[in-house]
Amino acid sequence: MTLPCVTLWLALSVVIYAYVGFPVLLVVRGVLARPIRKSPSTPSLTLVIIAHNEQEVIAEKLQNAISLDYPREKLEILVGSDGSDDRTNEIVQGFEQHGVRLVACPRQGKISTLNETVAQAQGEILVFSDANSMYEAGSLKAIAACFSDPNVGGVAGDQVYTTDKGNAGSLGERIFWNFDRFLKRMQSRSGSVTSSTGAIHAVRRELFEPVPSGVCDDFLISTRVVAKGYRLVFEPGAIAYEEVAASDKAEFRRKSRIIARGIRGLWVMRTLLNPLAYGFYSFQLASHKLLRWSVIFLLPVILLLNLACVEQGFVYQLLLGLQLAFYFLALIGIMLRNTPIFRNKLAKIMAVPYFFCMANFSALSGWYQFLTGRRVDIWNSNRVA
Repeated sequence: MTLPCVTLWLALSVVIYAYVGFPVLLVVRGVLARPIRKSPSTPSLTLVIIAHNEQEVIAEKLQNAISLDYPREKLEILVGSDGSDDRTNEIVQGFEQHGVRLVACPRQGKISTLNETVAQAQGEILVFSDANSMYEAGSLKAIAACFSDPNVGGVAGDQVYTTDKGNAGSLGERIFWNFDRFLKRMQSRSGSVTSSTGAIHAVRRELFEPVPSGVCDDFLISTRVVAKGYRLVFEPGAIAYEEVAASDKAEFRRKSRIIARGIRGLWVMRTLLNPLAYGFYSFQLASHKLLRWSVIFLLPVILLLNLACVEQGFVYQLLLGLQLAFYFLALIGIMLRNTPIFRNKLAKIMAVPYFFCMANFSALSGWYQFLTGRRVDIWNSNRVA
């Protein structure tokens, strides 16, 4: 076997491990289950919502928050407004009689506003939410029950997409989150999930530290829980409903920004990659985040090496054919991504390759932003095209 062929199989095995081998490993490890000692509990909670110009959704969000199945005397709701210049602040103030408090900040970026808002929180548990995330009624009780276990320092909720925009990206996004939900269940079963999603997650108040600018706040807040020796667990009963991005372009921008901030966050929390200190979690963090974000660098290498080895036999010709077919379907997905065809069952044939390529190009953009030092600290809603 020639050197290019050996290198091809090595590179291909890394990609297969990232998407297939690692999940299988989690399933096997899940045999060593570490149950969460849940019990009904109602500690004081602070629901932290950070908003900028969210007049279209903030009233619905606050109505959802005050109607949740949790003792009102135990629930504090803080809305940190990052220099909103629409009717967001006015709408929030209209909910003051329901115990909602506005923390009006100048335009300074989400993270600075988050830090300033959390500084005013009184709850034992901090629950973080996006302004457009609508919670299932029993979500807070489900979160609180997990904190009955003294080993649990953070809880990752379940993000569910409620609508299909009829494009390749929205269908692919929902398929991706179904896969990610499975990974979280397996990770939590035997230890800690890698990190939380910003739509719904919670930590003990004493474990929160101000978040530095330029990083993905939910990633840093949640991984710090593990760094401090606590478990970060997944609670499927804590559900946040969200719509997918308004367009594939908006989704690409969102993913690029999140990955860039995630890489910076991983750099800040790089001590977690030390297996001598954090055991399997270090291996999990490297596999689930660092490796998945880096697959984009292997894909063109695999294709080029396959071309160099195509005369070595039928296996290499078949592999090349499968790659070309996969990327062809992704190309078709690009051309037809906003057409009604993506509403039928055949959409998955094109949506998965399309979303895979879009997600990996987002990772490439994220790496570019990280390596060039480009940062976007001032944010805007991604619910527009």
